[in-house]
Amino acid sequence: MSLQQLIETAYAMVADDKGLLAMDESTPTCHKRFAKLNIPQTEEFRRDYRELLVTTPGLNEAISGAILYDETIRQQTKDGKPFVQVLQEAGIIPGIKVDKSTTSLAGFPGEKITEGLDGLRERLAEYVQLGARFAKWRAVITIGEGTPSTGCLEANAHLLARYASLCQEAGLVPIVEPEVLMDGAHTLQRCFEVTEQTLRLVFAQLAAQRVLLEGMILKPNMIVPGLQCPNQNSVEDVADATVSCFRRVVPVAVPGVAFLSGGQSSELASERLNMMNTKYKTKVPWALSFSFARAIQQPGMEIWGGDSANVAAAQKSMYHRASCNRSARRGEYSAEMESATA
Repeated sequence: MSLQQLIETAYAMVADDKGLLAMDESTPTCHKRFAKLNIPQTEEFRRDYRELLVTTPGLNEAISGAILYDETIRQQTKDGKPFVQVLQEAGIIPGIKVDKSTTSLAGFPGEKITEGLDGLRERLAEYVQLGARFAKWRAVITIGEGTPSTGCLEANAHLLARYASLCQEAGLVPIVEPEVLMDGAHTLQRCFEVTEQTLRLVFAQLAAQRVLLEGMILKPNMIVPGLQCPNQNSVEDVADATVSCFRRVVPVAVPGVAFLSGGQSSELASERLNMMNTKYKTKVPWALSFSFARAIQQPGMEIWGGDSANVAAAQKSMYHRASCNRSARRGEYSAEMESATA
């Protein structure tokens, strides 16, 4: 893929007020969610659930790309059609999670590093052959007593940049995901400070590794207080803080900022994204988009519950949540949209 194709793909991923569906949960994570709903934790049920997702009628009206997992990019529908082909025929760009999850960072108690760089060049080449056009790598940053450390931030920033460079070499648009976790009692201001520091280091490393900014997508956290913080700021506070932070550190060349939901409720994630676009859509240089997993999937997964009789109802829920987020990108989301489908 040429540099121009990388740029065109990146812009297509955030075009037309659409966003990304993150359906790249690892098998252990998928099983945890299934277990809570008493869904059998088997390959067949994982395949059934992912078929439900990729075959949701009208999904392409709100979703431009889908992030797959290694197992998923190789799977097929019950009638033998590869999931990648189903997505492609719907006009949805297939992507792939390529990191190998997080582990403890030696010498830094309580902090994490993401693994998966070894052999990545070869894996990326295979994923291109399987139909992927973009990839994703997630770094995890924890706010706590004395964390994050500069050592942790620098190590994760360097890995994100090395991954991104390898992706572009292979012809894949890299989604760069440095996630500052919501876990903890920290304030919105503390999240702002840590996210700003993180993104400064990430973009410095991306420059050092010669990553083409026009051919990547940033997938960050919103600026929010910790889940245990007694002061849960307003939707408008979150929108203002998030855009203010990103204006300081995200280069104009980046086509889009596709927010992760990070454990927010479906409705709250939509409300916050909507407020950002209502106030700032025409005042920032990058698309304010979404790359949600649970915030799109969870209600539908609960409806499905592993029962094939519930597929249509679950897909209706998936379509609804994706559509709500497209409305949020337009600054047109409202609580009435939820009650209208209740």
